[in-house]
Parts: sequence; structure tokens; C-alpha cells
Amino acid sequence: MHSVELLLDHATERAVREAWERLARAGLPSLAAHRHPTNRPHLTLATADTLPAQTRAGLDHTLTAALPLSLTLDGLVRFGGRRHVLAWAVRPDDALLSLHRTVWRTLREAPGSGRPNPLHDPERWIPHITLGRGAEHPGAAAGTEVLPLVPDTPLTGRWTGARTYDSLSRTTDRLGP
Repeated sequence: MHSVELLLDHATERAVREAWERLARAGLPSLAAHRHPTNRPHLTLATADTLPAQTRAGLDHTLTAALPLSLTLDGLVRFGGRRHVLAWAVRPDDALLSLHRTVWRTLREAPGSGRPNPLHDPERWIPHITLGRGAEHPGAAAGTEVLPLVPDTPLTGRWTGARTYDSLSRTTDRLGP
């Protein structure tokens, strides 16, 4: 599986990593514990089974033209399922929504790329930066104790880079600027 991800500016990435550390120190699930060298805060735009060279070149051009973009992190969102997720919500603006639709359409229409993840469909996509995931609902036992660990005021920054992540090889490649 290949994902197309946006990366944050240094200051915003540092703020997310600090939130990861605060959650970990509180004994809550946190991506701070994920030590693989590719682990970093990101926003997944879409995924595909494969990423043919022509599709990758098109994405590279699209992302070079679009970045940088402004970003706002605002509030927490929780997702249920087999592995519960606690995330920082991304407030999407028109530019981000347009970029997301373009990336989604590019992967969906690319010959040989396979079926994209329906959770990234523009009608279903919930943009977020993952803070922690685990078998138990992150922060469920702590209740409101999670709230002081993540700033409750909007955090603004910029999307300054992009990459692909290959879940089989566990490697990344830069896209865009």
C-alpha cells in the first residue's frame, strides 16, 4: 500500500511531537512510542495499492504547484474500530480540499494503481494528524485528562512538503517541493 502524505513545517511538527510526548508521559497511547525512522506527523491524502511512475510524476507536479499551504489544527477527534485512534483535527480550507480531490482522483483513475481506500474519498475524508492509537480507546480511561495534553486553541502553520509511504518496504520518498 502506498500513501500520499502532506508534511508540516518544522514548528508545527515540533508542536505535534510535543503532544505525542505529553500523551506518552501520561501513560496514554501515543505515536511517540513508534520509533521507526519514517514516523513523523503527517496528513494522509489518499492511498493506492501501487504507485506507477507516471502517476507519481503527476502527483509530484501537482504537489509542487500546490505547496506550501496554510494549515490549522483545531480540536480532537476520535475514531473507533479495531484500533482506536486519537487525533488532532485538521480544519480544511478550500485549497486543501481542492488538493485532496485532485490527489484522490489521480490515484483513483491511474491505470494499475488498484482501488484507493474509501475512507479517503472526498465525501468521507476526515483530515487529521494521528496522536495515538491502541486496542483501548486512547484517553477513554483518562476522560477529560487528555484535553490539557493537547492545546485547546487552534494551532496554525503550513503544509510544506509531501511524501509517499510504502507500507510493504516501510520506506518514504519525497514528492513535490
